[in-house]
Amino acid sequence: MNGAPGGAANDAAGGGTGAPGTASAGAATATAATGTATATATGPGPERAPGPATAPGYRPRHTLPFRVEAVRQLRRRRTLVIYGILAALPFILIAAFAIGGDPDERGSSRVSLIDTATASGPSFALACVFVSAGFLLVVPVALFAGDTVASEASWSSLRYLLASPVPRSRLLFSKLLVALVFSAAAMVLLPVVGLVAGTVAYGWDGLHLPTGGSLDGGTALTRLAIVVAYVFVSQLVTAGLAFWLSTVTDAPLGAVGGAVGLTIVGNVLDAVTALGDWRQFLPAHWQFAWADAIQPQLEWGAMARGAAVSVTYAVVLFALAFRHFRTKDVVS
Repeated sequence: MNGAPGGAANDAAGGGTGAPGTASAGAATATAATGTATATATGPGPERAPGPATAPGYRPRHTLPFRVEAVRQLRRRRTLVIYGILAALPFILIAAFAIGGDPDERGSSRVSLIDTATASGPSFALACVFVSAGFLLVVPVALFAGDTVASEASWSSLRYLLASPVPRSRLLFSKLLVALVFSAAAMVLLPVVGLVAGTVAYGWDGLHLPTGGSLDGGTALTRLAIVVAYVFVSQLVTAGLAFWLSTVTDAPLGAVGGAVGLTIVGNVLDAVTALGDWRQFLPAHWQFAWADAIQPQLEWGAMARGAAVSVTYAVVLFALAFRHFRTKDVVS
């Protein structure tokens, strides 16, 4: 009986002694909780989802620069062959005129640019553009624009370029820019070589017009530059066709041949007079609108309409190329 009260007392004493301990533990817990809350409040914000992992210094716009792609295309054999043919054409024409005689001696009642080709260097350069604008200058444009992507796909190197990693839009833009620059260089090379060779062979006497009269040297060079610029703009349709086909097929010959073939079809349709005013929507209908630049009075109307038609078609075709290449399977 004495133990029971003592035990009870001891239990009471123990309870009395344990209560402060429990209170101390609770205080410590509260302090820890307060510290955690303080650390959370004063620490960094909520954790964000990690962004895409990229290598240090990677810049999508700096991949496949223009210089690298231009050097790659310039070293290709087909580029050197095309430029060689265009540079040789003026000398072939000079030899042809030397063998066949002066065009003026044939006595034709209709005067053309070929008849005035041997009159002076500028006249000969313009004749070189005239004989090549219908077909010969179509080939380098189709080749540079149609071979650029399809050749990479046929070599199975396109997948490695994209794995470098080069963004698809960046790769396509670089290749298109190089193709247009090389095409423009082909347009400029022919008349420049023709001007130099013609001046050496026939002298410098301004530009003799088929309609009569002539333009002085400074005006002749300006008009010749306008003609070359318009020919380049008119060939943008061929470049757009070739570039779009280059993203569709893996066969370079198919892209180049398809663009040249469709250009020829446009020329054939333009010859069908039964189409009437519908022919004005054909780029081929305006391909020789640059003839207004070699008149005594420069006319811009036909060239402006032709440039608008060509640029419209080209923009649509380039957009189709980018849209298709964005989802193109380059692995299979």
